[in-house]
Amino acid sequence: MYPESMVKPMKAELVTFGFEDLTTPESVKEAINSKGSVLVVVNSVCGCAAGAARPGVKLAVQGTKRPDRITTVFAGFDTEAVAEARKYFAPYPPSSPAMALFKDGKLVHFVERHHIEGRSAQMIAENLQLAFNEFC
Repeated sequence: MYPESMVKPMKAELVTFGFEDLTTPESVKEAINSKGSVLVVVNSVCGCAAGAARPGVKLAVQGTKRPDRITTVFAGFDTEAVAEARKYFAPYPPSSPAMALFKDGKLVHFVERHHIEGRSAQMIAENLQLAFNEFC
């Protein structure tokens, strides 16, 4: 598990932008199973999270269409919350960073780490905005 001093600024990058920090399995269940659209971002300490995932998702939610709720869990820190979120990501294997879009509790779009690595924040934002336009 990563030390809080390391994780705190990386969490804050999304939370201060309006993302709801899901830190318990119960909060994950409630968010994912809520009515409407919910984005769950699996945040992490890796370079692709800092260089592309967090900037990309922040760009995406500034568009005209966006999920009803934007949430985040942190891999390697909020381990129980992340484990609960990953139960809903099937058939996708564990991946961090990752982004999952749900509509009325059903997974409708998923961005795995290999879709983030080597891509720009703008490319990630465009991918998410297409999904938002379809499902939100």
